[in-house]
Amino acid sequence: MLRIAVPNKGSLSEPASAMLHEAGYRQRKDSRELVLIDADNQVEFFFLRPRDIAVYVGSGKLDIGITGRDLLLDSGADAEEIKQLGFAASTLRYAARPGGVTDVTQFDGLTIATSFPGVVRAHLTENGVKASVVRLDGAVETAIQLGVAEVIADVVETGTTLRNAGLEIISRPILESEAVVIRRRGDERAEPKVEQFLRRLQGVLVARRYVMMDYDIRAELVEKAVALTPGLESPTVSPLHDQGWVAVRSMVPVQDAQRVMDDLYDMGARAILTTGIHAARL
Repeated sequence: MLRIAVPNKGSLSEPASAMLHEAGYRQRKDSRELVLIDADNQVEFFFLRPRDIAVYVGSGKLDIGITGRDLLLDSGADAEEIKQLGFAASTLRYAARPGGVTDVTQFDGLTIATSFPGVVRAHLTENGVKASVVRLDGAVETAIQLGVAEVIADVVETGTTLRNAGLEIISRPILESEAVVIRRRGDERAEPKVEQFLRRLQGVLVARRYVMMDYDIRAELVEKAVALTPGLESPTVSPLHDQGWVAVRSMVPVQDAQRVMDDLYDMGARAILTTGIHAARL
């Protein structure tokens, strides 16, 4: 049975559970459940603190897990990412009071407060900077005001929280993060259950990114139309009862769907429909 670590709370938890549900796996109905067995799919889910997942996977106690890239790298665990999942995107950035330091190269001798000391220490070493790093769990933006540090390193989405604290983002991003699937480092065995799990997640990603588009168009315009809807390999073209007309079916990126429908209509296509894709294998 495949043993998988899943975030039990925080910004990773709900999107991870939603993706697993879309991939056909059972998910817990009670947030107090710590272990869930999906016998039909031969999978056992362990709901753990996101920060602990890389440690369990890296130790070999669990086969794979879902966590954030930032948490994986900060853990120092013997684990590696094997698939990006496209949600929980974030950026780890430095921030300080306006008019102070403006680049990481100016951090020598300063104290930096962060919830990601492992990542920050590695970044400072990479840049040849000698600074002290203080670990704080939450409310990092108050560290400068309270005199704990001169610089903070925190997860940034819009930057509003930092601006409200009287801080400004400085230097380049430390790390771009998102949710990822991880495994023990160097464990390259072609485990069928792991491969199946990854295929299912890839199917969810495809289903979220594409819609199925159907439309009718005159046969002489097919080549021009399918140039707009090439699909992943090639669209399906079927003759209609009315001579001179064909039906076309193709996968189209969600973000392009409305524009493509407008262009097809202007070209002469009719009965243009889009439908969601619930699962896919490519």
